Amino acid sequence: MHYLLMYDLSPDYLARRVQFRDEHLRLAWRSHERGELVLGGALADPADGAVLLFRGDSPEAAERFAAADPYVRHQLVTRWRVRPWTTVVGAEAATPVHPAP
Repeated sequence: MHYLLMYDLSPDYLARRVQFRDEHLRLAWRSHERGELVLGGALADPADGAVLLFRGDSPEAAERFAAADPYVRHQLVTRWRVRPWTTVVGAEAATPVHPAP
């Protein structure tokens, strides 16, 4: 199953993230190495949100990531939420669905 961790970012996110970015990226790459975090990054134009895609049997890895993330702990993230994402198309789809022949 896939889970989306979605962040709403503070208006001063770009100015403040530099002091926490290395710690955030270490956390993200460790999660990726464990096979939990598939992709992640900030939204652009405007930089007001971020989306991280997790793979697992439950939302636990995404929730654990948010709880440990320095961006969350230092209020660069104003709100976060985890949503299950039913992926049906693509090589990495958790539940592939193909059209009838």
